[in-house]
Amino acid sequence: MTKSALITGITGQDGSYLAELLLEKGYTVHGLVRRSSTFSTERIDHIYQDVHDNPNLLLHYGDLTDGQALTNLVLDIQPDEIYNLGAQSHVRVSFDQPVYTLQAVGVGALNVLEAARLLDKQKSVRVYQASSSEMYGDVMETPQKETTPFNPQSPYACAKVYAFHQTVNYRRSYDLYASNGILFNHESERRGETFVTRKITRAAGRIKVGLQDKLYLGNMDAKRDWGYAKDYVEGMWRILQHSEPDDFVLATGRTETVRDFCRLVFEQLDMNYEDHVEIDPRYFRPAEVELLLGDCTKAKEKLGWTATTDLEELARIMTQHDYELAQREAHSKTFVPN
Repeated sequence: MTKSALITGITGQDGSYLAELLLEKGYTVHGLVRRSSTFSTERIDHIYQDVHDNPNLLLHYGDLTDGQALTNLVLDIQPDEIYNLGAQSHVRVSFDQPVYTLQAVGVGALNVLEAARLLDKQKSVRVYQASSSEMYGDVMETPQKETTPFNPQSPYACAKVYAFHQTVNYRRSYDLYASNGILFNHESERRGETFVTRKITRAAGRIKVGLQDKLYLGNMDAKRDWGYAKDYVEGMWRILQHSEPDDFVLATGRTETVRDFCRLVFEQLDMNYEDHVEIDPRYFRPAEVELLLGDCTKAKEKLGWTATTDLEELARIMTQHDYELAQREAHSKTFVPN
């Protein structure tokens, strides 16, 4: 029997990779998309083309903050698995929009769990909640694992802690198959351009072709555990295939500074980042998270999952993609048709 899945946040980085993975595995994939006056499906447009003659990808308008509509959708499509990836996911922005961040991240997760609880009365459903390493905040121990206490340092992280505990609560209270994936930073060429890794690779490419002079960054000494998003969506899927619901850290076990990543990217293009990068205090967070380093031993032992793409390869993939993008931008800017 063909499995079906609902992905909230399907138009984001993780959602697009997960949709690809599930379609490859033979799933029917439903995606939740927020209605807007402009299209936001760029990351999944190629999937539409691939399945045009066999439409196993179905998109539905909705919003995580609209609990009743979300419940109606879940009860209508009756998915076997729900992956809640939707969020206001930018940490710095969460300081400017704390209430909306709590509604989208925290209450949104609660709405998903409640919809799943009602569906579970009719048929079995499994729920994946996208938790975040940002929940560890000002870390209590290093490396961070599933038992490490949370110490959040942002409205985003606080909302994710709320969602995490609600997931555990629904698992214990209602015997709902609900699991948390505590994912450390995972990046790709599909990362939003306001996130620091993609901001760096986009700027480096544009500087190389002469479209930009400087790159402005905040705290370059913050240390992060960076992996490749394509590896991590495989981990999400494995979490929901496990015999029992549980919580898992997905990480590489290696931490490097923003400065280190910057150096790797600019070296790919035979440039020295110090010639082009300047610090802008506007990009500092009111409360900074200085160090994140994950221990994914549990995921390795129980799920057979490990990150397979190292930081150097990640930097190469992203830099090459964004250098080619910058070349196309430069060509279109200077090209004069006959």
